[in-house]
Amino acid sequence: MDSPSPDNSSLTRIQAKLNQRLQILLDKSSPHTSGRWIALLLTILVYAIRVWYLKGFYIVTYGLGIYNLNLLLGFLTPQFDPETEGPALPTKADQEFKPFVRRLPEFKFWYSSWKSFLIGFTMTFFSIFDVPVFWPILLLYWCVLFIVTMKRQIRHMIKYRYIPFTWGKKRYTGKGKLEAKDNK
Repeated sequence: MDSPSPDNSSLTRIQAKLNQRLQILLDKSSPHTSGRWIALLLTILVYAIRVWYLKGFYIVTYGLGIYNLNLLLGFLTPQFDPETEGPALPTKADQEFKPFVRRLPEFKFWYSSWKSFLIGFTMTFFSIFDVPVFWPILLLYWCVLFIVTMKRQIRHMIKYRYIPFTWGKKRYTGKGKLEAKDNK
């Protein structure tokens, strides 16, 4: 019979302990939305400074751009597409209200994006990923892709009348006055 080697079981225990600590940190960061997004922006800034300083790794940056554009689309898209599964959102005043449910929740969007930039940052330490390319073409292609994709997404949002953002909970203060309350 095969018994696990002592090295393998100790590595498994160490990995389980590290995963547990990471999960605890993620659980603690969950209610701090603005802090998480500031950390992501700082990570992007550090990555951008490193790429600018090295004057390379443009293909890695392009890959990050495409991946994060895909994440953004998942964040802006409803979980159930009204085009294929029928209208889930009310289109008339007498229909039942169904809240907007994202295909990719905000926390998963943030976490996946943060991980991608950390992986991209790590890739900048290995010259094998520094493929020589003419970066203006990649930038132009990414901008065209972004514009076309967002145009299609905005048309979809207008067609099915949904807005993927909320700016606080509506709260009535009396005598018909409506006030937006921050969800903090």
